[in-house]
Amino acid sequence: MHVADIPLWGWLAFYGSVLLMLAADLNLFGRKGQHEVGIREALLMTGVWIAVSLMFALGIYLFYPVAPHEQAMEFLTAYLIEKSLSVDNLFVFLMLFSFFSVERKYQHEVLFWGIIGALILRSVFIFAGAALVSRFEWILALFGILLLYSGFKLFVHSDAPSNVQKENLLVRLFRRIYPVSEKMHGERFFVREDGHRVATPLFVTLLAIETSDVIFAVDSIPAIFSVSRDTFIILTSNIFAILGLRSLYFALAALSKYFSYLKYGIALILVFIGIKMLLGTIDYFNAFLAMLGVGVTVPQVEIPTSVSLAVIFGVLLCSVVLSLPRGRRSQ
Repeated sequence: MHVADIPLWGWLAFYGSVLLMLAADLNLFGRKGQHEVGIREALLMTGVWIAVSLMFALGIYLFYPVAPHEQAMEFLTAYLIEKSLSVDNLFVFLMLFSFFSVERKYQHEVLFWGIIGALILRSVFIFAGAALVSRFEWILALFGILLLYSGFKLFVHSDAPSNVQKENLLVRLFRRIYPVSEKMHGERFFVREDGHRVATPLFVTLLAIETSDVIFAVDSIPAIFSVSRDTFIILTSNIFAILGLRSLYFALAALSKYFSYLKYGIALILVFIGIKMLLGTIDYFNAFLAMLGVGVTVPQVEIPTSVSLAVIFGVLLCSVVLSLPRGRRSQ
């Protein structure tokens, strides 16, 4: 795989562009105040974010300094992986908002700051992961096993909001060390009650969402390393997928009944990526067998990026198409 050495000004220009896009998103979509986001607005902004991501992919195709055609394909595949895996995360957000009784008109505020936190955490995770992979490439085998486990687990995963809350130790710890108000205070995260500064349930919801995003990053970030080793491609595809999550959430919240089988499609994608990642570490497996004195050599199989892109898109499309009849019957 080709890796480009992006200069510091390139990174600064990218993050500067991200900040400008976030500012535009805040002003144009889900404006401050008690603004309830409708499905038409959500679908429109989702389309805008996808268009911006495709324009960035075109820029890579035209101007990237190393193997631009291949890197553009890797960007699109990584973007699609992150976008599809994020859908499951969005359903968890939906359950958390329901669990904490957050009104729809306040949800955009939580999601905006949740995405800010996700951008920072994902950047740290990706840079750390890239450093680990460059030094210990065999760790990709562990990533592959993790993805296989996550895929199989997703088939039997419970979606109950109470289970999400019960497993969130950070939220429970926060409630023990910091006072939390029993009632909402609009879109404010902290207020004063009886002369004491307390957190609102809206902030607790934000904390729960950030925690769940960290958990999901354990799946999504290793998955992208199966596609590319270029830190710039990995990071930009991840961030572009995250930038459109706020609008995509409101679209999914209205259309969730039509995606009953999407979870199983995402599980299949995780399994496929896990297998692809394990196939990429066959050399280490053969070296391990040789060290044990086993006279068996496993042939190396490489799945091209174009095939990965087709498989992931095909699985997503099939899961959505199969979900539509069930969604209509549930109306």
